[in-house]
Amino acid sequence: MELIDQKTKKIMEECKAKAKEAGLNIKGETLEYILTNQNMLELSPKVMIPTLYDYWVHDVEVIRDKWVYGAYPHNPYETCINTRPGISFYNDNNTDWMNCMIFYHVLGHLDFFQNNIFFRNTWNDDFCGEALADKRLINRIRDELGAERRWVDYVIEFARGADNLVGFYAELEEADKTASGQVFGSFSEKTNFYFGEFLKQRYNNKSVELKFYYDEIDRYNRYLKQYGEKSGEMCFFEDTDFKSTFPEFPNVFKKRQEKRDERKKSKDILQYLMDHSEFINKVENQWMKDIIGVVRRTSLYFQPQFRDKISNEGWASVWHERLFMADERMRGHEVDFASMNAGVLVDYKLGLNPYVLGKRLFEFIEELAKKGKLSYDYQLIKDVDTRKRFDQRCGDAYGKTAMLKARENFDDFMLINFLSDNDFQDFVIKHNLFIAGRRFNEDKMVIEVYIKSRDGKKYRKMLNDSLYHPPYIVINHDKAKEGDLYLNHVYEGRSLYTRYIPPVLIGIAYLAGKTLKLETTEFAKDQREEWELLMNPEYEPKYQKHRVLYACQGKNVRREVLSYDYKEEQ
Repeated sequence: MELIDQKTKKIMEECKAKAKEAGLNIKGETLEYILTNQNMLELSPKVMIPTLYDYWVHDVEVIRDKWVYGAYPHNPYETCINTRPGISFYNDNNTDWMNCMIFYHVLGHLDFFQNNIFFRNTWNDDFCGEALADKRLINRIRDELGAERRWVDYVIEFARGADNLVGFYAELEEADKTASGQVFGSFSEKTNFYFGEFLKQRYNNKSVELKFYYDEIDRYNRYLKQYGEKSGEMCFFEDTDFKSTFPEFPNVFKKRQEKRDERKKSKDILQYLMDHSEFINKVENQWMKDIIGVVRRTSLYFQPQFRDKISNEGWASVWHERLFMADERMRGHEVDFASMNAGVLVDYKLGLNPYVLGKRLFEFIEELAKKGKLSYDYQLIKDVDTRKRFDQRCGDAYGKTAMLKARENFDDFMLINFLSDNDFQDFVIKHNLFIAGRRFNEDKMVIEVYIKSRDGKKYRKMLNDSLYHPPYIVINHDKAKEGDLYLNHVYEGRSLYTRYIPPVLIGIAYLAGKTLKLETTEFAKDQREEWELLMNPEYEPKYQKHRVLYACQGKNVRREVLSYDYKEEQ
């Protein structure tokens, strides 16, 4: 692995300048490395983070990938990682013109990483540096454990079994609260609660008027001016009139603090274990807390990438095509570019290509904005012909602005669900999209694949069902008996992979040092219905829904059905 030469770096800096002129917002310097296929195989299990901690599964994946590569040689073009400075890797088999095109794709990724709000907790992070520090920490722990060093990998494996349950949105919410406090001034939590949630609730209940709110602000400012910030706030809440008006305020605020502290300590299972597991917090087991912390931080770093696969790759595809087609370096390579680009943006009729799907959605939003079709007036139009003729000629600049705003604010779910039902139906028709089905042909004795539906609502549901959606599991203190940890899987339409439940529970139970219980929902279907569904694609099977409790003590996992219910899947 080595840095690109100065000649290529000069070309890439020129590409970066053109990308910024086109509207991309890329901050800071970038680093570009040339890798061999061997390097790619070794870095792939570490998600291309060279400094990521060592783990035995990585070695197994390297051996597997080498075997696959020997059976089916292939050359990955590039990869890009979200760190500071931005780093990208290029295969040493790439030609110069190809690296130029690929760099435009990378610049699209960097722009997305640095401007999409779901990545905001990573905007200032040098993750490669943090990963190196974590790797050194884990290696030091291994050295200190000596002959027992294998337990480091056990703890990593146990923690990684639940690392998709980290509180990604809870972390974003906390960061937003911190940022909003800096924007609107440094008020205490008590003051924020009073002027925010407390008075708002009473205004909604019509127990106070809006004038009272402004009078209270004036009173607060007078106390601060007279007694200073700390003493002024104390006098404000100790005022006799205030106490007589809201005698319940101290207790309401105290309960709110208790709920906040409980939520803060329970963002996810891994953080709960670090904070509350008596086993982990024993002096001789303190190193486990460090290991779990590394696994949790690493998972939080990758969470936005899991949720932005379609939008991220689609955005990069928009710009590698537009910028490279306008670059003079494409001259003489038009056929090569067309072939390579078609391979990247191939439209799978059976299956989904996130590159082309994301690209089309961004471009469709841009097209709607150019014609003024994102307006409320347009959404009220029902006539098909009028919708087709509608064009307010808002211009290319307006369309690009709308597309940049979509890049800034959307993850995959929001990108897919942003369009109205009518607009999404137009999108499906424009790109000839459909849902495929299977049916058995008795005459030919084969299973046929056919076009089942071109309905936009059904197609969007299929896309939503394919998105990354980790289970929502909360810690239930009310159901837990003494010495138990009770996890409740809140059913959201998807059941857990039952074959993974026992090993994951065994690992978490070990870290918790107590009996672990998991309540979840499972479905059972009669095997005869599988054949019925194949023979009749319109058949709607009936699923038997169970509410199930798994209990894990040590290495023993038992399953108990709590309740039965029947429902017909819609």
